[in-house]
Amino acid sequence: MKYNERIRALREDNDLKQHQIAELLRIGQKTYSDYELGKTRIPLESVIILAEYYDVDLNYICGVSDVKARFPKK
Repeated sequence: MKYNERIRALREDNDLKQHQIAELLRIGQKTYSDYELGKTRIPLESVIILAEYYDVDLNYICGVSDVKARFPKK
């Protein structure tokens, strides 16, 4: 699964709307929609925010792993 598919699945699994995640990332809803559609690459800083928010490992969001490991704590 590609990262854009993964961030959409995570959002939908948590019953969230695009505008809610866009607010979290401090971007417009259209920009976030473009991330999910794969039209625009999501910045690494935003991927980290999403991983922490959803409490999943970056490898999961990036599609490297299908295991939903928890976000590492410091």
